[in-house]
Amino acid sequence: RSAMQFISISKRTAGFVDADYLPLVEDEVERARELYKEGHIRQIWHRADIHGACLLWEADTEEDVRKMLDSLPFARAGMLEISIISLKPYAGFCSNK
Repeated sequence: RSAMQFISISKRTAGFVDADYLPLVEDEVERARELYKEGHIRQIWHRADIHGACLLWEADTEEDVRKMLDSLPFARAGMLEISIISLKPYAGFCSNK
């Protein structure tokens, strides 16, 4: 079975300010780099509308994505609200011939 793809969409949890995030930034970046190098994170985008991020993941299950997200310092500290969306291939590019 091949890995599935997921998108996680995060935003800051209400009540936290920039200064709350600063002590964790370096560890957050390092952990994201590790997950990228391991092939779990495929893309990362900062949100343009609010503070937060969208990540494209490869994993076997949504639970695996959740565990990896929980290894990121901001999520572990409860500083993010995160939604995970499982993806499936677009059928319009498939040929039934």
